[in-house]
Amino acid sequence: MDQDSRSSPEHRQQARTPSKARQATLQEIINTDGYVSVATTARELGISEMTVRRDLDALEKRGLVIRTHGGAVAPQDEMPPPVDLVEPSFDTRCRKNAGMKTAIGKAAAEMVLPGETIGIDVGTSTYYLALGLAGRKGLKIFTNNLRAAPVLDDIANQVYLTGGRIHRREMSINGSIAVEQLGGYWFNRVFIGAAGLTDKGCFDFSLEDTEVKKLYLSRSDETVVLCDSTKFERMSVGRICGFESVDTLVTDSMPVGALKDALDEASVQIVIASP
Repeated sequence: MDQDSRSSPEHRQQARTPSKARQATLQEIINTDGYVSVATTARELGISEMTVRRDLDALEKRGLVIRTHGGAVAPQDEMPPPVDLVEPSFDTRCRKNAGMKTAIGKAAAEMVLPGETIGIDVGTSTYYLALGLAGRKGLKIFTNNLRAAPVLDDIANQVYLTGGRIHRREMSINGSIAVEQLGGYWFNRVFIGAAGLTDKGCFDFSLEDTEVKKLYLSRSDETVVLCDSTKFERMSVGRICGFESVDTLVTDSMPVGALKDALDEASVQIVIASP
């Protein structure tokens, strides 16, 4: 290693932090979130991805974690929840379980009261929510969803689209500009999409979109998660939140087992949408 590498802030951070302390931190993350991402943890702790992988390998040898592609999960008596790493295209997701998502979108739309200020996240279920709101009047709507905005745009409503970086594949807007702009508002209600739910909380594919979702959650009187039952007991790389941050789950089927117990413990209201 050359002198510049040894004197870099990252190398100094790794040198200051003993491996046992790093590994204890990784275990704490897994115990809280159910999953640890190599890339996310390296960025948040200011260490290299190689260091995170070595620490996770050491924890696995001690039987404390189970390594997965891109990270690790906690060892369990049962098989760990599947970790989805590749997000299907928007069109594919729209076609899959379209009836469920239409019903979820309509049920969520019925929750919106006249004159409310609402935030609408990205995703297929939130797109169906936008369709369910078509024709409503007197709403103030903020969204980073480029597909939903044209559906919502009506002279009877005020629709605001955030600035920021365009995620072309998802047709979302994210990044520091979007987060900063949304941080200046307060919402009566926000609607969040999720790629997976486990007893550890809500998960999403995109780390960038996840940051905007977290912002929505922190700026609302009521938070509503839209998620069809095919995503139960599935995880992805980005943890959005635990259920303590969720007021209502709108879905098509009642959760069971550990997921239902976690929702009940957090007093999350569950709304079942009928097709």
